[in-house]
Amino acid sequence: MENIKQYVQENKERFLNELIDLLKIPSVSADSAYAHDVMTTAEEVKRRLEEAGCGTVELCETPGYPIVYGEKIVDKDLPTVLVYGHYDVQPPDPVDLWTSPPFEPVIKATEIHPEGAIFARGACDDKGQMYMHVKAFEYMMKNNTLPCNVKFMIEGEEEVGSKSLGWFVEQNQEKLANDVILISDTGMISNTQPSITTGLRGLSYVEVEVTGPNRDLHSGLYGGAVANPINILAKMIASLHDENNHITIPGFYDKVEELSAEERAEMAKAPFSLENYKRALAIEDVYGETGYVTNERNSIRPTLDVNGIWGGYTGEGAKTVIPSKAYAKISMRLVPNQDWEEITELFTKHFESIAPKAVKVKVTPHHGGQGYVTPIDSIGYQAASKAYTDSFGIVPIPVRSGGSIPIVALFEKELKSKTIMMGFGLDSDAIHSPNEHFGVFNYLKGIETIPLFYKYFAELSTK
Repeated sequence: MENIKQYVQENKERFLNELIDLLKIPSVSADSAYAHDVMTTAEEVKRRLEEAGCGTVELCETPGYPIVYGEKIVDKDLPTVLVYGHYDVQPPDPVDLWTSPPFEPVIKATEIHPEGAIFARGACDDKGQMYMHVKAFEYMMKNNTLPCNVKFMIEGEEEVGSKSLGWFVEQNQEKLANDVILISDTGMISNTQPSITTGLRGLSYVEVEVTGPNRDLHSGLYGGAVANPINILAKMIASLHDENNHITIPGFYDKVEELSAEERAEMAKAPFSLENYKRALAIEDVYGETGYVTNERNSIRPTLDVNGIWGGYTGEGAKTVIPSKAYAKISMRLVPNQDWEEITELFTKHFESIAPKAVKVKVTPHHGGQGYVTPIDSIGYQAASKAYTDSFGIVPIPVRSGGSIPIVALFEKELKSKTIMMGFGLDSDAIHSPNEHFGVFNYLKGIETIPLFYKYFAELSTK
């Protein structure tokens, strides 16, 4: 592995250009208008895996978008790494807040990325991080240093809840058999202090609809006499938190794991500047559940947030109406032991119970998933830690993430293997937001670090 740095530098421009070409394709899985582009991206990922040296690559049909599956079996007696990633991206909206078009990638220097960052939808989540694995594999194949078997499973529905992935995993357990699953769809603390994500929050995502009168009404003739669904919805949402920002749904916290003082003290060792955090977000102060600090609120505690709310007239000028309906999309991030289906049921019952008789309420579940914690004493974690240490010159810190990758718990249930999350993105990379970007340093550093994971995983597996 001694010449991996040299290989990355010699191929830097090609690696960047290949990723840029991939980022130009608007593979938005949430919008059917982009269906052709999602399929085009799948075919492109297949081609890139073939060029990198995969012996077998195929587009596997599912009830939705295809899974790109590839494998290189060196020796059946050697351990097998299953790489997971996704080729679909979030919608780019609101497009007018981008400083450059979301599907016209550009490299620009920033305060955090003075060497430049690639600005485009999907740059970090997850095309850039997924493609690091393709290029790392290419290096190992060209230099004959692949020390174990590798399988790739790249899906196209992660941003809409991985609807077809569970079906595919259940149908192909023998095909996907592995000794460890490797994912880069998370982040790290900073470019000087790497970290390994050891925990993910689960997710329950619902849409609510509040209906009042059977049509929009004149607010002068009916105002004060008929329930306004937007007013009611706002009150109902406001009641979901108390004065301490504690969620008020009965039973919501029954299975929440309370971390010990010792564990919380270990988490607090991770470098964090509250002032830098506030400055980066242009906020005067943080806000959250009483009794917990920022890095606990966004990782080890469950949350409930409104992701969108609408109803009535929102066009230019004025239209004085009491709307017939109001809507909101709500996500609940869950911690390990909270079952997302149980939480969805608790939310539904509670939300229906707090609605006044003057309106009707409908709750529609969208998708969800379980939380996950991976042990730090596993061979996979040790291999990742050694890889980061070699590459960055400093031992990585284990951290829990506030994000959700619902399929990680599914993998453990169906494939009986642990997942290692080697993320190279930063919190400031604006994933799911306008101006998403991925540092050039981070992208190339990922390509440099991943082959070291294979090296150490193979060595530790044979001891």
